[in-house]
Amino acid sequence: MINKRLQDFKIILASQSSRRHYLLKELGLDFEIISTDVREEYPDILTPPEIATFLAEKKAESIDTLRMEEKMIIIAADTIVSLEGEILGKPGNYEEALTMLKKLSGKQHDVITGVCIKSRDKKILFHVSSKVYFKELCDDEIDYYITNFKPYDKAGGYGIQEWIGYIGISKLEGSFFNVMGLPVKEVYEELLKNYSYLC
Repeated sequence: MINKRLQDFKIILASQSSRRHYLLKELGLDFEIISTDVREEYPDILTPPEIATFLAEKKAESIDTLRMEEKMIIIAADTIVSLEGEILGKPGNYEEALTMLKKLSGKQHDVITGVCIKSRDKKILFHVSSKVYFKELCDDEIDYYITNFKPYDKAGGYGIQEWIGYIGISKLEGSFFNVMGLPVKEVYEELLKNYSYLC
């Protein structure tokens, strides 16, 4: 446990993402998982950072607040990929993943994770953005990645921690872990600031 005062809280991760499970565990937190089944829909007028935080808040709010104990913290997050103003969601099949990766090839895009940390008496919303640069990907590289890694649960159709990240990403500005799906440094700092104390 990263801080003894946080041991007094029951922490819930509202996410089905295995990557967020892994990252939060590596942060040193004890937590339970409640999977959410929230439709990733949002108002058209929102900016990309607003979309990410809107969806994170929606996931946190989907957990029955009547079940909220006095010392319970819910952590929810949503990661989006924004390319030249277009939001690339999760591909539903091979063809959609192929289209997304061809769009990302040779270009810079933004990966934005919105986070909602909620307890009975407060709610914290924030987002973290990273810039990712892809080299020009050839068709064989894209096909190999989709066929072998099936990135259908990943925004933008790729995972930075997988093969495509090793061979395809030429530059990263910002947090690697944010691109994975959870900005752990910022989550850690917000937990300490709001529920414990800084070192």
